[in-house]
Amino acid sequence: MTSTGTPWLTIPWLTIVGIGEDGWEGLSPAARAAVTGSCLLVGGTRHLALVPETAGQERLAWPSPLSDAFPTLLARRGQAVTVLASGDPQWFGIGATLARLVPPAETRVLPAPGAFTLAAARLGWGLQDVACLSLHGRPLEAVIPYLFPGARLLLLSWDGTTPAKLAALLRERGFGPSTLTVLEAMGGPRERVNAAAAEVWSDGDIQDLNTIALTCAITPGARVLPRSPGLPDDWFQHDGKITKREVRAVALSHLAPGRGEMLWDVGAGSGSIAIEWLLADPANRAVAVEDRADRMAAIRANALTFGVPNLDFREGAAPDALADLPQPDAVFIGGGLTGAGVVEACWQALRPGGRLVATAVTLETEAALSQWHTALGGSLTRLSVERVAPLGKFRGWRPLMPVTLWRVDKPL
Repeated sequence: MTSTGTPWLTIPWLTIVGIGEDGWEGLSPAARAAVTGSCLLVGGTRHLALVPETAGQERLAWPSPLSDAFPTLLARRGQAVTVLASGDPQWFGIGATLARLVPPAETRVLPAPGAFTLAAARLGWGLQDVACLSLHGRPLEAVIPYLFPGARLLLLSWDGTTPAKLAALLRERGFGPSTLTVLEAMGGPRERVNAAAAEVWSDGDIQDLNTIALTCAITPGARVLPRSPGLPDDWFQHDGKITKREVRAVALSHLAPGRGEMLWDVGAGSGSIAIEWLLADPANRAVAVEDRADRMAAIRANALTFGVPNLDFREGAAPDALADLPQPDAVFIGGGLTGAGVVEACWQALRPGGRLVATAVTLETEAALSQWHTALGGSLTRLSVERVAPLGKFRGWRPLMPVTLWRVDKPL
């Protein structure tokens, strides 16, 4: 096997050092040498205070916003620069951010045990069996898709109020019996551990630097999000403009969400398609396009209810509302199919190899699908669903309106 190795001949000028609450004493000899041997030392005020000052060394505390310091840091390219970071810099840390600015060949990373590793060590948990999330600077609702009986989560808190807020969310969703273990300032002299069930958790004096270990348990009737598509219609806020669960499950199978892909949900109604697309993988992205303000309000509420606060929104009518959106890997047209230029705009924007799926209920929209099927190909499927409903003293089958579904793949 031949290797050029050229990228790795570059001498790293930027060193990122992970540091824990044990400070200087916990650093390896290589990490200490990087700190004392740099001409510029960058880090948070707390981190800078953990290491001794070096004569002639310039220090820079991270400003707000953090990006304001990047020009100063990059201006020292070729000189010895060290950045201090919490624990493992590559796990919800500054390392991943700086990797977008400085090539890996010019960077050396010396990680320390991070909060997830330390918490797992304290509790005897296997990290491979745990969901690790950050709530720092992120909506609390992001934990919802990970809540199910027996689940274990490790969560980086935003501040000292996060445990109480999380306990309240758990109680609201029927997860009151879940156990919260809050580990504060791990690895240092201020380390402290408290544990209690969410249903009895009370506000307390919790340090801002804390990690939450959560073991999930439920009460009867708790709403647990399944992994399969086709969530119940009545779980969503809607005014009747919703892709019914049976049709939604089929539509999502045709949309075929992959990891990290972007969806346009055009004429989103309740946002159910976009929401379930996001639930398919935490790296997925979606934009809900809807021209009615009341429906857009429902979509926003639904996004929080189902724990996908990263759903993007565009209020307006297609095709004008589609301008400047990120290129989609898949498009779902649930409304506005007969609008002038809607299909054309979606098809033009769709990346090669992407999927376009549209549904029709009326004769007019079905006729439009037939014409597009003739023009672009793909497949047409007609879905008929019946549900049992009361019929006098008895029960009977009540049909829903038939739905025609068109899927077409854009050629590579």
